[in-house]
Amino acid sequence: MSRKVKSTALLAGLVALTGAAVAGRPAAVATFTNPLSASVIADTNGAAAFSGSLQFKLSNSANRAVKVVSWQLPNGALESDLFDVFRNGERVEYIGAQIKRAAPTEADYITLRAGETKVLSANIAAAYDLSRPGLYNIQYKAYLQGAKTDDNRLIATRDGRMASLASAPMSLWVDGAGALDSLRGNSTTAKPSTGTSTVVGGISYVGCSSTQIGTLGTAIASARSYTENSKGYLNLGTVGTRYTKWFGAYSSTRYGTARSHFTSIDTAMDQSGGQIKINCGCKQSYYAYVYPNQPYQIWVCSAFWAAPNTGTDSKAGTLVHEMSHFDIVANTDDVVYGQSGAASLALSNPTDALRNADSHEYFAENTPAGN
Repeated sequence: MSRKVKSTALLAGLVALTGAAVAGRPAAVATFTNPLSASVIADTNGAAAFSGSLQFKLSNSANRAVKVVSWQLPNGALESDLFDVFRNGERVEYIGAQIKRAAPTEADYITLRAGETKVLSANIAAAYDLSRPGLYNIQYKAYLQGAKTDDNRLIATRDGRMASLASAPMSLWVDGAGALDSLRGNSTTAKPSTGTSTVVGGISYVGCSSTQIGTLGTAIASARSYTENSKGYLNLGTVGTRYTKWFGAYSSTRYGTARSHFTSIDTAMDQSGGQIKINCGCKQSYYAYVYPNQPYQIWVCSAFWAAPNTGTDSKAGTLVHEMSHFDIVANTDDVVYGQSGAASLALSNPTDALRNADSHEYFAENTPAGN
C-alpha cells in the first residue's frame, strides 16, 4: 500500500546558523561571515504519495561567489548524515554510508554565484528508515568545513570559528507502507561485488589479493594496538593533552562516554572468528566506508592503500575510524574531517567531538604524541 502524505506542516523560513566548530583561526587568515541560508520541503505532488525525496534550497545572499564542499549538501542519494530525523519524538538513525574522505580538492566544491539560489533534490529514504508511520520532523544541519569565497576567504563566524548551516524543521505525517521501499539502498556509494571470500587470521577478506591481505593483516594488528592503548589510557582516568586535544574540556559524563566508546571499539576490533569482513572492491577515492547498521563490514578504498600503516590518517587509524561508526560499537558520525577540524571541534563543541569518527581516530593514532 502506498504511503500518503496526510499533512505537511512546513516551518517556513530560511535559517542560517553559524555555529561552534572550529576555534581560533590565525589572525592572518581572512574570513567572511556566512551568507548562506537553507530550507527543505517534501517532494510531493498534491495528494500523491510521499516519494522519499526532499527538495533542498540553498541561497547565497553575498555579493560574491561562495564555494561549498559538495558532500555537505544533500543532493541525490545521501552519502553523509546531514539530517536530524525524528519519528514521534524518537530519533531515526542514519543507515547510509559513513565515509572517511581525503581532503577536498577544487573538484569537490559547488559554487553559488552572488545572489544565486540552487534547488537540489535528496533521496532521504535511502539513508533513514521512514518505513514506520508517524509524525516525522526533519531538519538539515551541517558544518560548512572548508567553505570559502571565490577569493579564498574562509566562511566563518565573527570570532573565526567554522560556520554551520541549518534549515527550519519540517514536519511530515506519513502512513501506509511500501511506497518508499524502491528507494531504499540506492546509495551512490555502491556496494562492490562480493568476490572471493577468504578467512585469514580470523578476519574475512572479500575480493582481496594475497598482497592486500598481508597489508591488511599488519594494519589490523596495529589497529588493535591502538585501541588497546586508547582503552588503557581512558581506564586509568588520564586527562592530558591527548584527551583534551581531541575530545575537549573534561567532564565526568563526556569522559565516561569516551571510555565506553573505546572499550567497545577495542572489543569489536579484537574479534577473530571471521566477524570482521574487509572488502577490497572499492575503487573510489575515499579511505574507506561502512554502513553503520551492518557490522562489521568495512570497504577499503583507494586512499587507504596510499596511507602509511600507522601515524596520522593511517591504515590502522582508518580501521579504528570505521569500526567506531557501527551502531552497536560507538555509533559515531563524520561531523568534520582532518586533524585541524577535529582539534577545533574539541575546543568549541566537545559533545560533537565525541560523536566524530576522526576525533576517535586521531586520539588512537596520537600523532604528534600527547600525554
